[in-house]
Amino acid sequence: MDKLQSMRVFAKVVEQKSFVKAADALDLSNAVVSRHVAHLEHQLGVRLLHRTTRHLSLTSAGQAYLDQISPVLTQLSEIEQVASGMAAQPAGTLRIYSQLGFGERYLGELLSDFSRLSPNVKFDVILSERTLDLVETGCDVGIFLDLQKFSTDMIARQFASSELVVCAAPKYIALNGAPNSPHDIGRHTCLNFSSYDLPRGHWLINDEHTQHHVAVQTNLVSNNGALLRSAAVAGMGLLFTASFAVTSDLSSGRLVRVLDNYPLGRTALYLVYPSRRFVPASVRSFLEFLMARFPCPECDPWLVQDSRSAFQRTEVDFSAP
Repeated sequence: MDKLQSMRVFAKVVEQKSFVKAADALDLSNAVVSRHVAHLEHQLGVRLLHRTTRHLSLTSAGQAYLDQISPVLTQLSEIEQVASGMAAQPAGTLRIYSQLGFGERYLGELLSDFSRLSPNVKFDVILSERTLDLVETGCDVGIFLDLQKFSTDMIARQFASSELVVCAAPKYIALNGAPNSPHDIGRHTCLNFSSYDLPRGHWLINDEHTQHHVAVQTNLVSNNGALLRSAAVAGMGLLFTASFAVTSDLSSGRLVRVLDNYPLGRTALYLVYPSRRFVPASVRSFLEFLMARFPCPECDPWLVQDSRSAFQRTEVDFSAP
């Protein structure tokens, strides 16, 4: 039998001063209540209760045992109440993993806005270009690109899409010209991202009809998108990246998009969590918040030409069950 449940039953019998009343309070049969107390006595090797047809009282061993287990049962009840409250309302620490580039640029603003809606939630955030195992690292939720190979055991919901772009600084284009087709990239100097198992010597570019494996001349390879972006802004070469990584540079003119008449494909962004069962309120609320903030998962909110897209400040009521 469950020893913890037996302890609870014993304490309830003492509290009610009756096996029958304890059974009613716990919604158990009299026989089950008796078995729980007998189980404890057998395990401990002592009699805990004096029983007569009219009276029930503690033995000295029973009193000592009750004194020891009462604080434990009280603390356990308090813990369960806290846990149940966290399941109903967003609270506690939300541990988040995010792909580095997205996290650096956007997660601070998102968490600040979410915090105003859910002030009882604290955050523990890991940013990395390396794909992390959420369960192994103890993360509640992760933000991944579809280029990353996260576990298929996870629950994944797409919340946005980011168009893939090739761009360069105006001074690089002034010196070297701009490529007119994917195959022209081969004569240009390129800045290459080395993570997500991508080949270092090639760019894989999809247009409407063909998948192009383009050999590139690479003078800088890195697993850090911020380094590659700054090198591109400085005029070092062409950069092939997701729009969210360079949206401010494109809008300011620090970088210029090339091959913009070629639809080079998109990368999807996913919110990933370990299980559909017993999802904490903090995770559920963050998911709802992010889906409301990015109301068109198939759209690119970082390129103005995608008229369907929106990166919105949306007030969401998380008090409803």
